[in-house]
This record gives sequence, structure tokens and C-alpha cells, in this order.
Amino acid sequence: MPTPTKPFKVLTSEKKSHRTKAELKMREEGEKSLSTDIELKERKEVRQNKVAHKEFKRVQKILKNIDKNDAIYEAVINRYCLLQAECFDLEERREECYNLISKLREEEKELIAELKDRENIDELIDYKLEYAKSLAKMMSSMSTIDKQIQAKRKMLLDIEKENVMTIASALRCVPKKEDKEADNPLLKVLRGEA
Repeated sequence: MPTPTKPFKVLTSEKKSHRTKAELKMREEGEKSLSTDIELKERKEVRQNKVAHKEFKRVQKILKNIDKNDAIYEAVINRYCLLQAECFDLEERREECYNLISKLREEEKELIAELKDRENIDELIDYKLEYAKSLAKMMSSMSTIDKQIQAKRKMLLDIEKENVMTIASALRCVPKKEDKEADNPLLKVLRGEA
């Protein structure tokens, strides 16, 4: 895959580009035409969610630093922040399930020891059966949460990739060279324009 072309700011800051002034001007105009010059705004649902709001501020700061804080990315960035918050919430739920399973295992050991002391085998068998069912339900819900987290993470990764690809493709859309076809006198003669 070829290296993407350098943005106008990079070319001018390096001061060693092989491009002509006309090419550089054309590149600058092309890059400006791809920008709305409107800063991206945080949606209400993102603002109301603490985790999403914090992520939005972080991403917005990064985008400002690279001059890509543009409203054209608004929907994607807001969606990305909400997905981050949902992912965080699911991870907390998974941690709660894990803690409940650990607590259930500790209680199970204590109760089995107590029931063995009483020598009541019917109660012990009933308890072990209920314990196994409870443990299976907890493990199943943890597995479901893990699947949801993985799906959300895949969505996040897809958005991240697409967002970067969108910026890169925007730079690739900028014309790199001056259109010399119009200035070619031979082509003018061949077309009958001269």
C-alpha cells in the first residue's frame, strides 16, 4: 500500500517539497474544500453519560490537535463515545457476575461443611443441585455479557478504522498535480482550438 500524500501544512512546514506553487495552492484549496469549518458538537445523550462525555472530550482534543475537529465526523465520534460507554458498562456487569460467583463459591463451601456436620444428606444433595443451577446461570450470563462486549469492541474497532480511513481518503481526494492538459498547445491544435 503506497504511503498517503502529505497534507498541505506538512508540505509547507518542511519547506523542501518538489511541488510547484500552483500545485501547493491547488492542494491547499482542495483540503479546505473537504472541511466544513464547523467544530463537532457533543450530542445530548453523550453529554448525559459520564463515560461517553469523558471519551468525547478526549477524542475532541485529539482531533483539534490534528486539525480534524470537524462536524463532518460528528455522528461517528458521538456514536463511538456511546459505544465506549456501553462497553464500559458491560465490563462492570461482567465484573459483578465474577464477584457474585466468587461469593457463591465461598458460601457453598461453608454451607456444605455445615450440612456435613448435621449429617443430613437430603439437604446436602438439594443444596448442591441448587448451587450447580445458580452457578450455571451466572456463567451463562457472564458468557452472554462477554459476547456483547466483543460485539461492541468490534464495532469500536470498525469505527476507528473507518474514521482513520475517512481522513486518509479525504487527503487522497485532494488533487496532487496541477492540471497541465489545458495548457498543452499540441492538444489545443489537435482539438482544433488553435
